[in-house]
Amino acid sequence: MTTTLRPTGPESRTAEGRRSRAYEVCVNSRPVGAVTLLGPSGDGPAVGRLERLFIEEGERRRGRGTVAALAAEEALRGWGCTQVEANVRLDGLGEGEDAGGAGEAIPAGVRLLGVLGYTEHSRHMIKQLGERPRLPPGSAVRPLTEGEFDAWWEAGAATFIEGLVARGFTPEQAAARSAAARRTQLPDSAASPGTALRVLTRDGTDVGSVWLGFTGLPRTDVDAWVYDINVTPERRGEGHGRSLMLAAEQVCLDAGARRLGLNVFAGNTTARRLYTSLGFRPVQGCYVKTLL
Repeated sequence: MTTTLRPTGPESRTAEGRRSRAYEVCVNSRPVGAVTLLGPSGDGPAVGRLERLFIEEGERRRGRGTVAALAAEEALRGWGCTQVEANVRLDGLGEGEDAGGAGEAIPAGVRLLGVLGYTEHSRHMIKQLGERPRLPPGSAVRPLTEGEFDAWWEAGAATFIEGLVARGFTPEQAAARSAAARRTQLPDSAASPGTALRVLTRDGTDVGSVWLGFTGLPRTDVDAWVYDINVTPERRGEGHGRSLMLAAEQVCLDAGARRLGLNVFAGNTTARRLYTSLGFRPVQGCYVKTLL
């Protein structure tokens, strides 16, 4: 039997201008699933996306998904993509269980991407907030002031730009992305609506900051999002990261937000362990692969 991709309509463009096309996954011309492909964004490296790959229940475990993914990669190569990314649900996946692990708890999508040579880049984690937590003795939280905003932003932007360059963006593209993020997410600096910028102090000394958003979030199943959390370098290893997350929970609960989400990079094992210990659970993984 032959597994192929058959377009379900003409190409279109997303709101961001990315090339897009939906396909049926067919076995001898019989539809058994679907997948949507997205081309590069145009303001960064040539990264395509494999979205919503689905194989019908009765057709699974026959290699249909593997062949469909490989066909999708070939189509993305034809669009000029040098990398491909794919998201997969991680609901129920515990910390330490990944594409290289073992056990039935690992989602089929994770196993498939691992076989195809994808590696985890980052994951979304969510926590259902409960009682308002207390900060450790000596710790307190205050709003970031307008006078502190520019220095705070520049420090965070430098790290953001460095990360984008490591992913293949040019310095100019990375700087443009950073500037766009400031315009859209923090147009009024520290007073921007739908955000909370907080500074953590310990015994009166600033030791870190956290940036929370409540509108325009990356997911529809959360009420708030941690966009950035940072502990002053010389104060790391003292537990202030945990205190910042507890402060974030306080701010969310005070605002009526009950589900808090965040993104954490795969290589940041310290942060992943912290979030897991606080009750955050993985819900989505972003996997990437270089197209040779």
